[in-house]
Amino acid sequence: MSQPVSKARKSAFVAIVGRPSVGKSTLLNSLCGHKVAIVSKIPQTTRNRVRGIVTRPEGQLVFIDTPGFHQSKRRFNRQMRGLIQETIRDSELVLYVADGARHPGTEEEMLLRIVADQKERPKGGALNKMDLQATRAATEADQLVRRMLPDAPVVPISAKGNGGLDQLLSELFALAPNGDDLYPDEFYTDQPPEFRVSELIREKAIGGLKQEVPHSLYVEVADLEIEETGGQEDVMMIRAFVLVERESQKGIIVGKGGSRIKQIRQGATQEIEAVFPYRVELDLRVKVDPNWRDNELVLRRLVT
Repeated sequence: MSQPVSKARKSAFVAIVGRPSVGKSTLLNSLCGHKVAIVSKIPQTTRNRVRGIVTRPEGQLVFIDTPGFHQSKRRFNRQMRGLIQETIRDSELVLYVADGARHPGTEEEMLLRIVADQKERPKGGALNKMDLQATRAATEADQLVRRMLPDAPVVPISAKGNGGLDQLLSELFALAPNGDDLYPDEFYTDQPPEFRVSELIREKAIGGLKQEVPHSLYVEVADLEIEETGGQEDVMMIRAFVLVERESQKGIIVGKGGSRIKQIRQGATQEIEAVFPYRVELDLRVKVDPNWRDNELVLRRLVT
């Protein structure tokens, strides 16, 4: 009696693209079942390509979260738009995420056109925030995605509530080419510790800030070492800096009597300890780096 032939495994890099604040990072975290990308209510929180890995019986998908597509002449925004386009070109699949609670706009059409121009890449669509009451905005967004990407399956989802994610994964695995797993089963990201630590600190630093300040800061991890304690809990020793563009912004981050930087340090320490199996000692300070968003060397280091 012949044995049943096993299905070939699927494997692909999947670029997650969309406008700012559509829920791409929340979706990535929900798909991976772990906190891979930081999340905030501030548009364009994501600045880098953040990778999350999903391994299932069908195969393995490596999702790449990208910054929200934003039309601006500023060098920083141009660099992030270039990163989005490069990620799309380097991926086997593209997942376009639209916001079901917001009317589509000019930037939506521009990004959809960029995605549609990649003729050789299979594409999928996700209409997020469908746990909210159906609205005219959701209908408009759905119709636009289906018109611009006529061959793409479009799945209504709730990234925050995990609704529709199994169906979305099934559609993406169906589109993915055959291939071997790229990472061991237990991996859910391949980001280096320094990057993850800097992002967790930045998440706490921008929390509660308004207007321009969140976009005017970045975090630099100067030192990160693991101190083995010989039988007790090992310690992750971190020295990091929050860098802002102006002295007035430094005062906002530090807070009265150092109250806010203390709050940031405590919150970041808790987040880092939730991710890594170490007790964390975080030395966190604030410095001024004028006009860093127009500094090519800084942007090359930060936007990757």
